Amino acid sequence: MEREREEVVTGNGKPEGAHNPTDGSLCGFDSLHRLLQASLSPQVFQEVSRVLIGLNCGKALQGISLPDPAKELSSRHDFDLQAFCFLADKELLREPRIVRVGLIQNSIALPTTAPFQDQKRSIFQKLKPIIEAAGASGVNILCLQEAWTMPFAFCTREKRWCEFAEPVDGESTLFLQNFARKYNMVIVSPILERDVKHGETMWNTAVIIGNHGNIIGKHRKNHIPRVGDFNESTYYMEGNTGHPVFETAFGRIAINICYGRHHPLNWLAFGLNGAEIVFNPSATVGELSEPMWPIEARNAAIANSYFVGSINRVGTEIFPNPFTSGDGKPQHADFGHFYGSSHISAPDASCTPSLSRHKDGLMISDMDLNLCRQLKDKWGFRMTARYEMYAEMLAHYVKPDFEPQVISDPLLHKDPS
Repeated sequence: MEREREEVVTGNGKPEGAHNPTDGSLCGFDSLHRLLQASLSPQVFQEVSRVLIGLNCGKALQGISLPDPAKELSSRHDFDLQAFCFLADKELLREPRIVRVGLIQNSIALPTTAPFQDQKRSIFQKLKPIIEAAGASGVNILCLQEAWTMPFAFCTREKRWCEFAEPVDGESTLFLQNFARKYNMVIVSPILERDVKHGETMWNTAVIIGNHGNIIGKHRKNHIPRVGDFNESTYYMEGNTGHPVFETAFGRIAINICYGRHHPLNWLAFGLNGAEIVFNPSATVGELSEPMWPIEARNAAIANSYFVGSINRVGTEIFPNPFTSGDGKPQHADFGHFYGSSHISAPDASCTPSLSRHKDGLMISDMDLNLCRQLKDKWGFRMTARYEMYAEMLAHYVKPDFEPQVISDPLLHKDPS
């Protein structure tokens, strides 16, 4: 039984089916969740949702009613706005620890051929109403997407894009510090960092701005891809900040930048250092990674008993000069479509639906951080992990004379005659 598409609307009230599939939507819909909602009966959709996005404390994830100013900003500036609530079981010795988290995904504001300063400031202006909506909604911790101040130009190998790099206390930090102070909000700002104290070295860095507008610290991307068009090591190399967890007024947070989500030990290390929320600001395209996107962060949340906020930019960014990569394709001028789909995963295996595949968006979630310890107690992953065994194996693996522990069948290579 198929319901009318007009019953399903976006965050700004527009009919879902009005989108053109060629613009990055999914068969004319913002997301898989909304496509299924429009195509299935309510009873079937409820059961499919249970399997796809799980249950939180045994119940379907509940939506949050946001204040009118936030909804008006969403409508006026045409960005997807969604909000959900993760509960935890009531405890006898601890009060709930509710934190409101926000994720922003966005496309660039001007063509890549525009003057760099115009591009950067236009992105600032584009994000201003989305940040204002987060502030009006009472968001405590807000995370932006990877390299949010610029096009994701790291496919081109052209060094002129390095002009977008800035110090940790540069223009973008000054811009966001005002919002942090205004809304008593911690903001995670992933930028292309220029380390002026170390020979103008470049890093892919997340700056953590405290709720008083102070700079709490920074983390540099641990894993750099060399796959397809991703030529990021032309600009920066693996980070040197380890796996820091930042204790903020609203909880202990960490940042696993983009490609680090493919490395389970990277996720593990943030958990061992006590993270309660790990953000994964990313820039990834559909052809390369979309089937992996709903799996990896959700699995990390389960395995490490923390919340994960996954952020991916949206849109197709076309560059003035065609480029080639190691995948054998003819030269081309764009990365492909950044498919958005930002979402939040919880340690109990539940997750929010995704934001749009093709529109700017703000995902808001209330989360009770008590759920982290409750799932540690339930599953006992920390107690049963056998870290000493893995540590011994890894210590051997990194040595040049390592030999894999393989036991061969003695009859495997014996002449059957």
